[in-house]
Amino acid sequence: MQRVAAEPTLAGAAVRYANLGIPVFPCVPRGKQPLTPNGFHDATSSARVVHSWWERTPEANIGLPTGTHTGIVVVDVDVHTGGSGFGAFERARSEGLADGWGWLVRTPSGGIHAYYPAEPDHEQRSWQVPSAHVDFRGDGGYVIAPPSRLEVDGANRAYDVLAVTTQPAKSLDAAMLRQLLEPPRLKPVGPPSRLPPTGCRPEALARVVALTPEGGRNRALFWASCRMAEDGQSRANAVSYLMPAAQYAGLPDREIESTIDSAFRIASRLGPGSRLGPTQRTEAIHL
Repeated sequence: MQRVAAEPTLAGAAVRYANLGIPVFPCVPRGKQPLTPNGFHDATSSARVVHSWWERTPEANIGLPTGTHTGIVVVDVDVHTGGSGFGAFERARSEGLADGWGWLVRTPSGGIHAYYPAEPDHEQRSWQVPSAHVDFRGDGGYVIAPPSRLEVDGANRAYDVLAVTTQPAKSLDAAMLRQLLEPPRLKPVGPPSRLPPTGCRPEALARVVALTPEGGRNRALFWASCRMAEDGQSRANAVSYLMPAAQYAGLPDREIESTIDSAFRIASRLGPGSRLGPTQRTEAIHL
């Protein structure tokens, strides 16, 4: 990637991508719109075709399809007047969900493209999380590749390679990344008919667990498990409600089961008359 980005001309860089077996296609000069009739679907690694495209439009930007077709996927961290995606990206890296990039590219807007190897035969569709200012470019998407240029605030700015890893790059779990950036909203689920009509509300406890941020997730799961144990509900009921919620929050399955088991062990030792966790007033605040 560094050698390609150092090519003095866009035409030379495009041909070099093709010679490396990476399909590319031309986009409008200093823009992102494809010049080919079918967009990224027309991308090819035929050096002859690529040469003819750039001979016709020497300043065309280089479009690079993402996904299983090219073997790469990209996390696009945006920076604009509405916000920055760097905080969300660092949070994902700290969780081990985005730390295996192969190379980083600085975009003309000041954001980054983090490139990862795609898993063979494992389709991961492109998506966007506007609230986090992070997009994922996988199957059905493309990026503009170095050394292409965009016009930003009246100036021509290039896509520059910032870093190339010295360690083997790791594939990215796009579904887990999106779950971290945009936790799914849990739909209220009515309690099974065998549960008493009064007492704690498992669906409300599950929502609290699902939406608790890093640093308090395990504590929230333990508290919710204690509440269900106090209410006389079975471990199976607790798992059915709290396991999906804790997974949404980002806890690993082994830790989830261990925490629920710990809560139920303590509840069984203290007996049904004992109170665990917050008072009813605190619970009312949370729920």
